[in-house]
Amino acid sequence: MKKAVFPGSFDPITLGHFDIINRALPLFDEIVVAIGINADKKYMFSLEERMNFIKKTFKGEPKITVTTYKGLTVDYCKTIDADFILRGLRNPADFEFEKAIAIANRKLSGIETVFLLTSAETSYISSSIVRDIMRNNGDASILVPNSVLES
Repeated sequence: MKKAVFPGSFDPITLGHFDIINRALPLFDEIVVAIGINADKKYMFSLEERMNFIKKTFKGEPKITVTTYKGLTVDYCKTIDADFILRGLRNPADFEFEKAIAIANRKLSGIETVFLLTSAETSYISSSIVRDIMRNNGDASILVPNSVLES
């Protein structure tokens, strides 16, 4: 069984995340959307809200599981027997950053990272842009799934 972990803070989930997950579905038997917990980070949405956004977005999709984890992503992958980490790439800066992490993760654990390029329609979207728009009462409807707007 091919299981991938798609890690992130998902504060909030965006249409970019949605695109990557949907396009990865044919590649894996299971995708675990894993929300990393970092006590030092200030989040706009609570952990429960972020989990609910993702669960509602993928309601009815049996290949998607939503969980949380602490610590290293590769350690979490080992505990759930996942052989792959799924990551989306928006631009060359993402690639350089993610490449270094992927190499370190493979050396530490043997776990491979699978990169998918974001679609042209979503490549400009980031959670930080969405948070800024939402904090300032802007319309984020073209950037996030409906589950985020319904909160």
